[in-house]
Amino acid sequence: MKDLLLITPPFTQLNTPYPATAYIKGFLNTKGVSSFQSDLGIEVILALFNKNTFQKIFEMAFASETIVSENGQRMYALREDYLKTLDSVLLFLQGKNDTLARQLCSDDFLPQASRFQQLDDLEWAFGTMGMQDRAKHLATLYLEDLSDFIVECIDPNFGFSRYAERLGRSANSFDELYEHLNANPTFIDELTLNLLEGQVKTTRPKLVCFSVPFPGNLYSAFRCAQFIKANYPDIKIAMGGGFPNTELRSITDVRVFEFVDFISLDDGELPLELIHDYVVGKGKELKRTFILEDGGVVYKNMSSRVDYKQQEIGTPDYADLKLDTYISVIEIANPMHSLWSDGRWNKLTMAHGCYWGKCTFCDISLDYIKIYEPVAARLLVDRIETLIAQTGETGFHFVDEAAPPSLMKALSLEILKRKLTITWWTNIRFEKNFTRDLCYLLKASGCIAVSGGLEVASDRLLKLIDKGVTVEQVAQVTRNFTEANIMVHSYLMYGYPTQTVQETVDSLEMVRQLFELGIIQSGFWHQFALTAHSPVGLYPEEYGVLPTIKEITFANNDIDFTDRTGIDHSQFSFGLKKSLFNFMHGIGFDMALQDWFDIKIPKTTIKPDYIYQCLQQEISFSTKPTAKVVWLGTSPTVIERIKTKKGTTWQQLELQFHTKTDAYQFTTDKENGQWLLDILKKATPDKKALTFKQVQTDFENDFEDFELFWYSKSVRGLREHGLLVL
Repeated sequence: MKDLLLITPPFTQLNTPYPATAYIKGFLNTKGVSSFQSDLGIEVILALFNKNTFQKIFEMAFASETIVSENGQRMYALREDYLKTLDSVLLFLQGKNDTLARQLCSDDFLPQASRFQQLDDLEWAFGTMGMQDRAKHLATLYLEDLSDFIVECIDPNFGFSRYAERLGRSANSFDELYEHLNANPTFIDELTLNLLEGQVKTTRPKLVCFSVPFPGNLYSAFRCAQFIKANYPDIKIAMGGGFPNTELRSITDVRVFEFVDFISLDDGELPLELIHDYVVGKGKELKRTFILEDGGVVYKNMSSRVDYKQQEIGTPDYADLKLDTYISVIEIANPMHSLWSDGRWNKLTMAHGCYWGKCTFCDISLDYIKIYEPVAARLLVDRIETLIAQTGETGFHFVDEAAPPSLMKALSLEILKRKLTITWWTNIRFEKNFTRDLCYLLKASGCIAVSGGLEVASDRLLKLIDKGVTVEQVAQVTRNFTEANIMVHSYLMYGYPTQTVQETVDSLEMVRQLFELGIIQSGFWHQFALTAHSPVGLYPEEYGVLPTIKEITFANNDIDFTDRTGIDHSQFSFGLKKSLFNFMHGIGFDMALQDWFDIKIPKTTIKPDYIYQCLQQEISFSTKPTAKVVWLGTSPTVIERIKTKKGTTWQQLELQFHTKTDAYQFTTDKENGQWLLDILKKATPDKKALTFKQVQTDFENDFEDFELFWYSKSVRGLREHGLLVL
């Protein structure tokens, strides 16, 4: 028996667990509360995509006469080929059948339907992909074909990372969702509920908690809750997570509480602890929690207790999750883009909230953004070591809103100090503190990629957004990351209030140049969405926006609106996304922007070398006295030499520094060389940090003209081989 059953309902990611239940389980461990967690999403996918289940699906589709399209008919005709290969392909994508890659890459092993039509366009990309990645990509297309068959013939709401998402998006009223919940369960519902029942019977919990991060999880959460209420009425049900936190803050519909007993908002640790105590009779207080009371929806927030600090919530615990069953897929042949779907990542957070917290399109009024609290680097690395020991995985995705540069620096130094070998990536702001040297430090600690918001590549709009960056600054920062061999993904936006057609075209030209210069490797365009808790949503008149006001009884986040420009920004969607897809694959840079669109667009006003010129700014040699000096290199080979010239003899040191890929050497006076060797020994990550001022003072105790030495050709060469100023 467990006190709590923690469930992520279908569907989120195929390749790695969504971390919310692991975070909560880690916290509950600190309180001595027993729990069991389940990712129903991956379990349903595995129950669905196997030979036996798909045999039933083909039979059902034929019997119900739902195979209408030419694509569906082709797949049904090839059903025996699908049934023969399906289990082997799943094992391959789970990393358990690597030798199948050669078969997958052959022309006649996998049955091919409509998803494979893009292969002619992508054949060139396979030259840069290894066999395993190419095989994963082909296997992914194969699964997407099968998904299309399910959507056409069995369940139109199915999607690999979402289920019935439409029902959760901007559902101001509960009516449509309620109607679907009172209809007969679908085939996928039945798979889900069978798995759920097994877990309930095994764990016999007092409280079941559904974490609902996205609209695509909402329907399944309610369907599962409905099943528990009907069959296990003594079990109480709570709901929390990203969707309630942003969408259900104005809920009034009492029908929702036919399915759940509690809906909590914002950080879940303390509210869930109090809900647990409430259920087991140990307490009567609730915090940030909706319940049904006296026939109405009531918001309970009477607890005087403050939320736990980040250092108090424990380390995420991935126990119970079937980590070896997740499926790695590669949807497109872009190494940065595949990070979201390929490989198993332990998920951690460097800091709660956003240290910037000003972007006008963002939900900065909500606690998950507004309350900024970093975690100490030492504690973060303690948690890293704990998760490596538990999961056996050394890949980490830090899921911050925007990881702070200062903490990323401290984290990297602590990782290097402990001599850990990990691989990690995170989300950032493209701010000026990401210097060349900081990027090299991040890379040395295992950082392979960053993602960040360029949003609209227009300085006017970036200022209106209060992004705190310029296009020039973004270009310079992404160049720093790229030169450190850290991949860069950029979130791109169009349709921000007052954005003109010209600004959209100019933004695309900026993006084209960034990709052509190779300083951004991946990106994604999304159309601006007006959200209720953002500054634009709270004060629409200040941004030239007229919102459509609706009665809210259920979800409230995305708001319909009209922009005073009157522009239909959706007409640019296809052209922006098609051009970006090509840019990500390194092609299409010479095409006119007009060629990407089927509507007339104006010519860009951006000079064709604008981004290139942004990168030509002179490097400043000024260094803050408090900057840290760090040596990441090895101890050099030292050869003493005696130099004689015009009767004068003096001693020199020849220093040879070996890196992983090359070597660097120079000769200097013995006294200067010895001083430099001493400083390098003191500047390694495992030593107390040296400031630039300390280094300068130490030099000037024995020598003159520090700047002449520090900015000499020899030392500047050393700056290219592991000597960093941070």
